[in-house]
Amino acid sequence: MRKKNLIAAAVAAALATVAGCGPFWVDPYITVKESSLNWVSIHYYNLNRTPIRRVGVDIYGSGLVEVRSGESELVSNDFAKGYKSEDWSKIKSHRIQIDPKDANDIFQNLVNFGVLDREKTGKASKKKTFPRFIAVKANICSHTYSDNVNMFEEDPDLAEQLLDVIREFENPAR
Repeated sequence: MRKKNLIAAAVAAALATVAGCGPFWVDPYITVKESSLNWVSIHYYNLNRTPIRRVGVDIYGSGLVEVRSGESELVSNDFAKGYKSEDWSKIKSHRIQIDPKDANDIFQNLVNFGVLDREKTGKASKKKTFPRFIAVKANICSHTYSDNVNMFEEDPDLAEQLLDVIREFENPAR
């Protein structure tokens, strides 16, 4: 009798696990709620220019936008090791404070273009070489994306949206 109870308990536990104690797939197309915990970090390199042009834009849910640009590896990597490099100190940075609602609108636009969607199919570019590189990392409403892939390769439409965000903050009217 005891053996039957153990088997029944094991079957019930297996069914509970499969039946819905957690979603198998989380919808990446969410409605973004305002939060100071939301953030997006975009890194862009243009390999068409010598020296290489680098730009990094970090947007926080509180409305803070940090922009870094220059030739230094520090633009996109705070832990870069090339401190003996000639271009190590060639970095400029500035901060902009925007309305948190505007930051939320940027996050929502990027979500709508699939920044959190890891399951996209059929959107990759057919080109073999890419003279430009753009990558994004994000934490929006506890949904994260942190793959360091070239969005010009993986999702050209999202890459153009990311580039538009960079253009918006790179040289703001003062």
